Amino acid sequence: MCDALASLLGDICATSAAPNLALAGGKTPLPIYRALARRWSREGQRARIVPTDDRCVAHTHPASNIAALRNAFGDSADCFAITTAEGDANASLAIAKDTLHEFDIFDAVLLGMGEDGHFASLFPGAANLQDGLAPDAHDDAILTTPVPLPPEAPFNRISLTLSRLLRTRSAHLCITGARKLDILQQAVSQTTDLPYPVAALLRQTSVAVHVHWSP
Repeated sequence: MCDALASLLGDICATSAAPNLALAGGKTPLPIYRALARRWSREGQRARIVPTDDRCVAHTHPASNIAALRNAFGDSADCFAITTAEGDANASLAIAKDTLHEFDIFDAVLLGMGEDGHFASLFPGAANLQDGLAPDAHDDAILTTPVPLPPEAPFNRISLTLSRLLRTRSAHLCITGARKLDILQQAVSQTTDLPYPVAALLRQTSVAVHVHWSP
């Protein structure tokens, strides 16, 4: 899956001199990003990248998505933060909105999904989940808090809204494992956004979502 998806995204980006991408954090897509970075380095291409979401932590923190993206892409991409360098939550929301003004339509969006059916940082227990999923949302990003807080990452989050993520020429959802495949199959039949918020992504009809799965 890694090589195939990296090749697909690379081909999409080849149509633009400076492709705009919104990319998920986490460990699963990092091999894809490193493969893209190698290709772009060979071809002399440079991308513009923004995280689909990030935790409100310092950019030196191990949980920082922007730090992971910058490390994976190195000199082959300009990675734009949606949080402050210190991780201040309220200030980060303003940074996110300013950053997203620098991007028009994305050439590609790559999302992951958690075992609770969240994507980006649109969690099922968040008080403002519907603000993030609304098809006519005016805001490009929201400040949100998962409920309950994941013990491995107990932080506030900045997340792009679904409506902003769908301003893209190509959308991809990358998942691994039998458990997540089962959740995705359940979400496909949902007619509401709960229990699995990813249902809203799958239910919308403005952009086709390409699902990539590996065991």
